[in-house]
Amino acid sequence: MNKPAPKPLDPSQITAHALAVVAADRFPQLATIDGDQPRLRPVSPVKTDGFTIYVANLRSYHKTVEIAANPKVELCYLDQNHDQVRITGVAEVVTDRAVLQEIWDGNPLLRQYLGTIDNPALILYRIRPTQVRYMQEWALEYFDVDLAGASDIAG
Repeated sequence: MNKPAPKPLDPSQITAHALAVVAADRFPQLATIDGDQPRLRPVSPVKTDGFTIYVANLRSYHKTVEIAANPKVELCYLDQNHDQVRITGVAEVVTDRAVLQEIWDGNPLLRQYLGTIDNPALILYRIRPTQVRYMQEWALEYFDVDLAGASDIAG
């Protein structure tokens, strides 16, 4: 069997490719640290703004304790072509009422499950990227995404 060759990649398109992978994957994997043990689980972001990702959570979930102890996290997105985006960042609790309201209004599942935006069980994280890397399937090489230029493309 021959080794697959990656498609040629135009460096000026890396950010656009990475944003497409993020848009295509509804359930990225979120990595946290639990003491000295990494933990990984699928999440369903409630809002994506370029490479800034918002994840709703319940305060009773163990990842709440993990993020409080160490807010450094990583999200891994994978599309149907096995192209991959890894967003390394810092999770912070969102308290801005306007942001919470926007996400609440746009998410019927949250409303059905929690009943009210003021439900004390709800916690919303904003994951601010510190590094974003893109890898095309079979390329076996990550490319750093220009975060400064990403907002121009995203929005």
